[in-house]
Amino acid sequence: MTGRKALWSAIGMGAAYLMRNKSARDKVISQVRRVATSIRDKKSGNSSNTTNNNY
Repeated sequence: MTGRKALWSAIGMGAAYLMRNKSARDKVISQVRRVATSIRDKKSGNSSNTTNNNY
């Protein structure tokens, strides 16, 4: 139970940090989009490896 509280505390603090820091939020969003695109391309069979380094 203590581990679960610590996990939720860390998630809450991370969310609060991202709400206040726009550059960090934009970086996380771009990384999530890149991973989602990569997963989608693997599922669809696309082998195009386009990367977008906007950080």
